[in-house]
Amino acid sequence: MAIKDLKFKIPSREEILAINSLKFMHGLIHEPNLWHFNRRSVSRAALIGLFWCMIPMPFQMVPAAFLAFYLTANIPLSLALVWISNPITMPPMFYATYKFGAWLLGTEPVDSFEFTTEWLANGLAVVWKPLYFGSTVTGLILAITGYIGVQIIWRYRVIKKWKARAEKRNNKKN
Repeated sequence: MAIKDLKFKIPSREEILAINSLKFMHGLIHEPNLWHFNRRSVSRAALIGLFWCMIPMPFQMVPAAFLAFYLTANIPLSLALVWISNPITMPPMFYATYKFGAWLLGTEPVDSFEFTTEWLANGLAVVWKPLYFGSTVTGLILAITGYIGVQIIWRYRVIKKWKARAEKRNNKKN
């Protein structure tokens, strides 16, 4: 999907400022990089969104939004990337990060999960360390890869456009 196509799907700054519950942020969110698509703000948004999508916690969008604001990343893109982990993708993602965390910590993974209050009270105490450790390491790897990937792809596309423009100018001269 091209960036110009993505711009039409993400709400504008004015549409977000029109939301009554966000009136308290009017003085804070006038930084252009929070809304514009440029190499730095998009790569920072990838870093933030891809990290927080891997962290198993409710309301992942809240820390992602605050970090995007603090690092002047594109806020809408940061929040959109957090939704990679949604109710459909969460179970396989977090099971994989749990297994990865157990492997990193050298512990034996628990293979039986039950969604009962008794298991949540007792079993969660066993799985939380490998789950969060694996999720954090995976989130860091994914975030750094996303950041570097956006930087490389953006730079490649800019150079490609420069070369196309130079070739077009050379063709006009000939």
